[in-house]
Amino acid sequence: MSASYENRDGVAVITLNNPPVNGLGYDTRRAIADGIERANGDAAVKAIVLTGAGKAFSGGADIREFDSPRATAEPNLLSLIKLAEGSGKPIVAAIHTVCMGGGLELALGCHYRVAAPGAAIALPEVKIGLIPGAGGTQRLPRVLGVETAMNMIVKGDPVPSEVLASLPGQKLIDQMIDGDLLAGAIAFALKVADVRPLPSVRDLKVKHPNPEAYVKFVRNMVAGMAKNFPAPLGCVDAVAYSLKARSLDDGLAEELRIFKGLMITPEAKALRHAFFGERAASKIPDVPEGTPQRAIAKVGVIGAGTMGGGITMNFLNAGVPVTMLEMKQDALDRGVATIRKNYEAQVKKGKLKQDKYEQRMALLSTTLSYADLKDADLIIEAVFEEIGVKETVFKTLDEVAKPGAILASNTSTLDVDKIASFTKRPQDVVGMHFFSPANVMKLLEVVRGKATGKDVLATVMAVAKKIKKTAVVSGVCDGFIGNRMIEQYSRQAGFLLDEGATPAQVDKAVEKFGFAMGPFRMGDLAGNDIGWAIRKRRAVEQATMKYSRTADKLCELGRYGQKTGAGWYDYQAGKRDAIPSQLVEDMIAAHRSELGITPRRISDEEIVQRLVFALVNEAAHILEEGIANKASDIDMVYLTGYGFPLFRGGPLCYADSLGLFNVAQAMKRFAQNPNDDAAFWQPAPLLARKVAEGASFT
Repeated sequence: MSASYENRDGVAVITLNNPPVNGLGYDTRRAIADGIERANGDAAVKAIVLTGAGKAFSGGADIREFDSPRATAEPNLLSLIKLAEGSGKPIVAAIHTVCMGGGLELALGCHYRVAAPGAAIALPEVKIGLIPGAGGTQRLPRVLGVETAMNMIVKGDPVPSEVLASLPGQKLIDQMIDGDLLAGAIAFALKVADVRPLPSVRDLKVKHPNPEAYVKFVRNMVAGMAKNFPAPLGCVDAVAYSLKARSLDDGLAEELRIFKGLMITPEAKALRHAFFGERAASKIPDVPEGTPQRAIAKVGVIGAGTMGGGITMNFLNAGVPVTMLEMKQDALDRGVATIRKNYEAQVKKGKLKQDKYEQRMALLSTTLSYADLKDADLIIEAVFEEIGVKETVFKTLDEVAKPGAILASNTSTLDVDKIASFTKRPQDVVGMHFFSPANVMKLLEVVRGKATGKDVLATVMAVAKKIKKTAVVSGVCDGFIGNRMIEQYSRQAGFLLDEGATPAQVDKAVEKFGFAMGPFRMGDLAGNDIGWAIRKRRAVEQATMKYSRTADKLCELGRYGQKTGAGWYDYQAGKRDAIPSQLVEDMIAAHRSELGITPRRISDEEIVQRLVFALVNEAAHILEEGIANKASDIDMVYLTGYGFPLFRGGPLCYADSLGLFNVAQAMKRFAQNPNDDAAFWQPAPLLARKVAEGASFT
């Protein structure tokens, strides 16, 4: 059973025990229900305490049972809450650490609630495209008031128990308990054991002095902030209904109607896919949980530029000492100054306290000597993206790093196996590809070389979690997962210019689809010279690879992007606004003329399909080659590193939502375009097989 039962001084203590967060799966619900019935049938029991073992009261639904029959098998959560609410003996929920989702809804069905300080209380369902479905939208307004409840439900963020307990007039927490929570809960239960009638949240009224104006204001505000996500407005509608419901049961019926409607939306499916994908990314098929890890107490970072400084900040934020190495003192000074500037901006905005800033900077030491990295447990190089430079760095590290130190490269495209061969310890070498700005972006591509040790992988994945990154494992290939796919996306963007589109039209179409930034604005931000260097390398290594020449012509004009004040767009000094450039449009038109192409009108739909389906087809190749372990890993790379719209779930989730047959048919149409790359548009073998089988990626 996943809940235990014991009689403590006449109080039945039912303890949820379903690690890691006491999810309310079928076995747990059954055990709680059995415990309540047993206590009510025992004359020696005066009251009941419901609590959770370990590090949670309850985190809500058991995600392992999502979309399975066990998720709704009786007693389902609504039935369990009704059973608790109707108990003839008082039930006291003893809340600690985590009380979220269904866990909070269950607590609201109890007669009393006591809490330990620091418990995180939330109804986070909106984050997976849903509303609370077991009474949260109807009961929380009754105990916290409409406005506080609305804010919590629409945002889904946790609020500390002591903050909620301090609100005037709140009826959520009957008593805060310092010290031994269970002992305090039992004492409280004995004190209220004979109080009748038993209090019930369902008997409380929902009130607001000006409900119509308030709901209208909230609805307008939420509609503007969550235009691509229906769940926040669903939350507003459900909470608003609590104000006019004839009874709690009437409100529960409306809540369930909204919940079921959201459950089948593409947005909710995409958000659930992302939710599970983020958790699945840490699971590596041949690296089981419990694989021994190496201790990481000190970190070395080579390079104090944009990437090196950002990488360093991640570790300082996590309380890990860092030694940052540069070749010249002025470069080191600039790097430290940038880190200070970033932290000072956070202090000024109130996002970081002065003492925390000082603590973080105290963890940073700097050096011009490799010898000062001899005690580092993990060393990450963030130097120039050229194999000769990497060779010098890793040969030097091989001489100075202590045995067992993990040697990581921040390379975005280069061969990690070749980099590992520069050392006598290839088992210790791994890719850790951070995304710029490294102190902000969530994605970390962990590149597994053919010799990379399993303990090294396990350690790096744990380190990623510590520094709050979403780590996705990639095999070794040119560009790994993200950049290998983005190259095909960028090639299509170039072909679209050749055929008649403008940079602004392409960017606007993709941004309307939901991308954070279109390909040409992205190129200007990252630096167009980076792509130029890759194309020059491609010209030697893959001479048959076809590109539009417009990007090279742009770079030949010295228009590298925002850093030069001119790229695909013009930029004014000190501003990032992308201003369409007549010079660039004239250059593109002249190039078309050289090719003998008559420009045509290209629809936004075609632009989006060619760019996104290019990602999908390359992703299918990556999966087939085993570069990525699973489809959701690829989607996580694009959701967390490349600005793919969250409400669409990632390239492969989106392709599944359209139907892979339809995607493959579009690819075959694109292959007929004489100005495109017909060979690329042959559906990847894995995609073709899935179409033939009627299967999907995700």
